[in-house]
Amino acid sequence: MRPGRRSSLVLAVLTVGFASATASLAQRPGPADAASREMRAAEQARANSQATRREAARRAELAASAERKLAQERVSTAARLRDAEEATARVATRLEQLAREQADAEARLKARANDLTPLLPVIQRLSVHPGETMLAVRPDQEAALRGAIVLRALAGRLEVEAADLRAELASLAAARAAVAAEQPRLAAARAAQAAQGQALDRQIEAAQANRQAALDAGEQAARQAAEQAARAETLRAVIAEIEANRRAAEARARDEAARATRARRTEAAADARRRQVALSSPTGAGTIATSAQPAGQLITPVAGTLTRNWGDSTDAGPATGLTWRPAPGARVLAPCSGKVMFAAPFRSFGLLMIVDCGGGHHIVLSGLERLDTAPGRALHAGEPIGTMANWDPASSGPRPALYLELRRDGRPVNPVPWLRGHG
Repeated sequence: MRPGRRSSLVLAVLTVGFASATASLAQRPGPADAASREMRAAEQARANSQATRREAARRAELAASAERKLAQERVSTAARLRDAEEATARVATRLEQLAREQADAEARLKARANDLTPLLPVIQRLSVHPGETMLAVRPDQEAALRGAIVLRALAGRLEVEAADLRAELASLAAARAAVAAEQPRLAAARAAQAAQGQALDRQIEAAQANRQAALDAGEQAARQAAEQAARAETLRAVIAEIEANRRAAEARARDEAARATRARRTEAAADARRRQVALSSPTGAGTIATSAQPAGQLITPVAGTLTRNWGDSTDAGPATGLTWRPAPGARVLAPCSGKVMFAAPFRSFGLLMIVDCGGGHHIVLSGLERLDTAPGRALHAGEPIGTMANWDPASSGPRPALYLELRRDGRPVNPVPWLRGHG
C-alpha cells in the first residue's frame, strides 16, 4: 500500500474513533442532568400529592355535605317519631295509673279480708244457728243484754264492711276493665311508634356504615380522649380532661399550620388549618354562643313526663338536672347542635353522653339503654342519639328515666329556661 493511502486510512479510523468516543461521552449523564431530573421528579411527586390532597378534600367535602343532608333527614324522621312516642307516652301513663289503682284495690281487699278473718267462724255459726249459739252460752240477764248489744253493733259493722267490700270489688272490676280497654290503645300506639322507628333505624345503620368507612383523624383523636377521660373520678373531671385534650390538639394543629405557612407548603398548611377548625369548639346553627343568655335554645330530649325538676329534693341534695319518665323505647334526641365528647358507660351513671354545645356549654345525658353515636361526631339539634329501654306500663317494675344536666364552664346551671317552651 502506498504511503499516502495508508495515511488517509489511519486518519479515517482516528476520525471514526473520535466521533464514537464523543457520542459516548455525550450520552453519559452529567451531574447537572441528574439533578435536573431529580428536581422534575420531585415536582411531579409534589404535584401528584397536591392533586391527591385536593381530591381527598373534595371527597371529604362531598361526604360532609351528604352527611349533613342525611342528618337533616334523620331530624325530620325523628320529629315524626316524636309525635308517635308522645301518643304512646300518654296511653302508657294512663295505663300505669290504672294498674296502680288496680293494685291498690287488690291491696285494700286483702287488708279487709285479714281484718275479718278472726270473726269468720262466729259470723258463720251465727248465720246458720243464731238461737242455738246464744242459748249455748247460758248467760245471766245482764250478760245476755250486753251480748245482744254487741251482736247488734257487730251486725251493723258487718253491714258497713259488706258495703265497703262491694264497693272495693266494684272498684277493682272497673280498674281491671279500664286496664283491658287501654291495652289495645297501647298496642296501636306502639305499632305506630315501631313503624316510624324502623325507618329511623335504617337511616342510622346507613349513617354508621358510612362513618365507619370514613373515620377521620378528628374522630379517632376524640375517641382516644374519651377513653382517657373515662378513668376520671367525677363528671366534672371527665369534661375537664376532654377539654384539655381538645385544646392541646387544637394548639398542635395551629402550630403545624404556622410552620407549613412559613415553609410555603400551602397544602400542608391548609390541612392543618382544617384540623384546627375541626378540633375547635363547635360553632354554627344550633350551637350556643359564649355570651348567650337562656332563651329556649335546647330541644326537650325525650317524649315523656318530667318527674324531677331543677332544685327538687333528692337523697344527695337539691337536683342539679332534670329527669323524665319517657315512653317505652323512646328515642333520645340531641338537645343542641354540637359535637359528641363522650359516649360510654361511666360509673353509676350507666350509659353517659356528653355533648359540647359550644360557648363552654355541655349537655350531660344518662339513663339510655343504647347509644347511636360516638365521640367526635358532629350533631344537629333534634338528631336521634340513642334509645331508652322498653317497659310494661301494667307491671309494677321500675320505669326507665332519662337524666339531663346542663353545664356552663363545668358547673351545673338550671336547664329549664334554656328549653324550648320554657324560656
